[in-house]
Amino acid sequence: MLKFSFSLKTRDGQTVDNIIIAARDLADAERKLRQMYRHCEIVNSEEQRPDNLHSETMSFEDIMTLISK
Repeated sequence: MLKFSFSLKTRDGQTVDNIIIAARDLADAERKLRQMYRHCEIVNSEEQRPDNLHSETMSFEDIMTLISK
């Protein structure tokens, strides 16, 4: 699942920044956002890239080494 960051303007005119939504794609994330903020105006949206630390795969030996420490 991907994560998307949004900045938006509510129907009252308030600005809300850095709303993070996990979704399959941008359209799904926008759908979820519009369920929470009806009639909002999306100012900015971008896909959040995972850190290298979290995206690396670990082998069984690496995991066992962490557990044994």
